[in-house]
Amino acid sequence: MVAQQLSSMDWKRRFYTVIFEADTPAGRFFDLSLIWLIVLSVVVVMLDSIDSIHSNWGEQLMTLEWIFTGIFTLEYCARIWCAPKPFAYMRSFYGIVDFLAVIPTYLALFAPGIHVLIDIRVLRLLRLFRLLKLTAYVAEYASLGRALYASRRKILVFLTFVGMVVLIMGTVMYVVEGPENGFTSIPMAVYWAIMTMTTVGFGDIFPQTDIGRIVSSVTMLLGWGILVVPTGIVSAEFVFQREQPTTRTCGQCLSEGHLKASIFCRDCGASL
Repeated sequence: MVAQQLSSMDWKRRFYTVIFEADTPAGRFFDLSLIWLIVLSVVVVMLDSIDSIHSNWGEQLMTLEWIFTGIFTLEYCARIWCAPKPFAYMRSFYGIVDFLAVIPTYLALFAPGIHVLIDIRVLRLLRLFRLLKLTAYVAEYASLGRALYASRRKILVFLTFVGMVVLIMGTVMYVVEGPENGFTSIPMAVYWAIMTMTTVGFGDIFPQTDIGRIVSSVTMLLGWGILVVPTGIVSAEFVFQREQPTTRTCGQCLSEGHLKASIFCRDCGASL
């Protein structure tokens, strides 16, 4: 009995290494094969959305769809089986994406309209970031998130300042142009100020007096200057958040992107 339990644990560990670890040769081969299957399944969904192709090849495409769904279902079950904490995986981002990739096909049996949700399978292409060291992008997203969180107070102050500038410039434009030139209220003028400062300029409302054009020019120049500020704030914090990404995955909480020199998981503290 003990030998059987050890054998089962050994198989689980082997499957875990192949499925969850992209740094190993077997893991890289598994991820590469999975990426190709995901790409092909997305192509099938896209082709099926074309009426001329659907009318001639609809049955064949549906057969391929069920083949892909069956493979992805087996993969999802295998991930749950070999994960040290199955519920942690199921609640994780990738776990939810994996679930959403297979469930629409089954639900379409009872509600055909749900079949359009199969398009959500394109989200599985996010696993491409784990391949060929492209996890760097995932780690950079995490680093950017930490930089945004660290600079949240500065960003809040900046947004408050922008709100004040927009309100002031909008009010000035309302006084200068007035309702007869399209600035029917201060909120409408503030809307114009936002469009002008962000350089969108829909053209549905614009100044028609010389003074109004001067105010508009000043607002545009302020917009160019203000848009640079958040970039500098986040960039300064981003410099302190940089790290060397890897595809190392914690066996307890399934957290990814640990440093090569890391001994313990940065999220749950488990040994790596």
